[in-house]
Amino acid sequence: MIRNVVGSVLALAGATAAVWSPFRAWYDGRHGRDYAIDELFTGITDAKAEVIGSILLPFAFAALLTVVGVVLRSRLLVALAGLVVLGFTVFWMVRVGQAEGSLVVSGDGRGLGDGVANAFGGGVLLLLGALVMSGRTRMHRVDRVDRTDHEPRPTHPTLDGPPVGDIGDEPQRPPQDSPPYAAPTQSYDVPTWDPDRDGPPPR
Repeated sequence: MIRNVVGSVLALAGATAAVWSPFRAWYDGRHGRDYAIDELFTGITDAKAEVIGSILLPFAFAALLTVVGVVLRSRLLVALAGLVVLGFTVFWMVRVGQAEGSLVVSGDGRGLGDGVANAFGGGVLLLLGALVMSGRTRMHRVDRVDRTDHEPRPTHPTLDGPPVGDIGDEPQRPPQDSPPYAAPTQSYDVPTWDPDRDGPPPR
């Protein structure tokens, strides 16, 4: 959380510096908003460009990427914004060096101005902000704990015996069947001989 806050502050500060840089002097007192964006591809001229079509356009796009990246906590978008700022700044320096023959840095207002320094500083701050940010936290899926036996309980009779019940740990025993073809048992009353009543036994 703290890393995201610090990274977001750095990124927003870098985007602000990048957007503010075209309103400062870039070379020989000429502001960055005076350089047309198409001159980076066709060659630097002395013509003054419109603000909407100046080098401010890619920096404004980078600032938009920064805001979206901060809201979404996307390190990729913030880093991409920093690369856009640094890329267009370096590309401008190459084109100006080709037009002027060389780049000069002096303290009397000639040569590279503080607008270029603001653009470079803004791009570096954007990259630092992307590095500091921790990004969005991913929700890891909690795996279910496997059962101790790691085997599914049978739901149908097997060769080893009947299915194991779910109640308690003791298996359910099948009812004992009566033996097949068992003859029914029946008792008979056998008469006994009484000599006083029946007389002597017949011969």
